[in-house]
Amino acid sequence: MSGSWFEQLEAQLDRQLEAFLSRNPDQRHLLDAEERQERQRRLSHQRLQIQMQADSSRQALLELAGEITQWQQRVGRARAAGALALADQAEAHLRQLMGLGRDRWQALHDLGSSLRQVEAELAELLEPDGPAAPSTPASPPEPGSPDLEQAWARFEKQQDLEDLRRSRSSPGS
Repeated sequence: MSGSWFEQLEAQLDRQLEAFLSRNPDQRHLLDAEERQERQRRLSHQRLQIQMQADSSRQALLELAGEITQWQQRVGRARAAGALALADQAEAHLRQLMGLGRDRWQALHDLGSSLRQVEAELAELLEPDGPAAPSTPASPPEPGSPDLEQAWARFEKQQDLEDLRRSRSSPGS
């Protein structure tokens, strides 16, 4: 079982690193600062990617809105001219475009939620205390609100981080 020896080696190296860092607190601070900076760089890059996606999505939505307007006018002209079959086909196409618009609007909304989450994580990294203390909202957010979603995501991340720290510091892993 090659996985077993590798896990043992990894655990041994983790223990040695922890022992070294406990004997050299300055090195621990440097490592923590470097990890924080790397996370900040990754989050900044992720934020930029999301912003570019959102810009592209907004542009696509504007183009789609123009197309929808054009098809609405076509439906009106066809009905006014008595071409009901053509108007019905144009209306079906219009409904399809509007469904696409709703989907794109939802995708843009989701990008906005992702951007807010990334910006919250960045702000947490930039706090003077760092990400060590979990943040709790002053008043509980309403069920289903974006604040609740963000609070839940932060809670899950904090739990995962604590689990990871426990697993790395336990002698059995």
